[in-house]
Amino acid sequence: MDTLNTIKETKIIAIIRNAKPDDILPIVKSLYKSGIRAIEITMNSPKALESIELVATEMKDKVVVGAGTVLDAESARLAILSGATFILSPTLNKETIQMTKKYGAVSIPGALSPTEILDAYEYGGDIIKVFPTTSMGPEYIKDLQGPLPQIPLLPTGGIDLNNIEQFMKAGAVGVGLGSSLVNTKLEANEEYYKNLEETAKQFSDIVHLKKGRA
Repeated sequence: MDTLNTIKETKIIAIIRNAKPDDILPIVKSLYKSGIRAIEITMNSPKALESIELVATEMKDKVVVGAGTVLDAESARLAILSGATFILSPTLNKETIQMTKKYGAVSIPGALSPTEILDAYEYGGDIIKVFPTTSMGPEYIKDLQGPLPQIPLLPTGGIDLNNIEQFMKAGAVGVGLGSSLVNTKLEANEEYYKNLEETAKQFSDIVHLKKGRA
């Protein structure tokens, strides 16, 4: 699978943070059933590298798996060697971008201000994660489109079923979805996976304009 095209076409990166290692694969399989094809496992999760390797092996050719909350170049390298094909960061670190590109993976650095966003793109970022967007809202993405229309933006933080359509209409190339999609604080049981599938399908339908929300 081509990672960059998969992210741009499916428009959603599902963020899995602090899940129990044994729950990772069932969570990913539930997301896959509902059309999610890009999975982020954060590096501050238990056994993150092992989980990345598991998903990369077991779900090969079905999903693309990346590492999130990557703060330095060495962490990016280890994640890629474990099977990650994209690297996300909450911050802008030039060395992390360079290491990611050196190993042929997709770089999604985090930035917020227009200056940071442009720097991240010029350093080699393929998509720029606009973080956090919790307090900024969809209008901020729209505002950035004026001076920076050439830069693909992926807002992350505070995005849910009530505002995801507005973020997409504002010009986002995709979104990063955390606890509004994968809430790892809940017990992972049969009902949890059923609800996860339903929620993932709702998000997927909205970004692909299969149905709208006011």
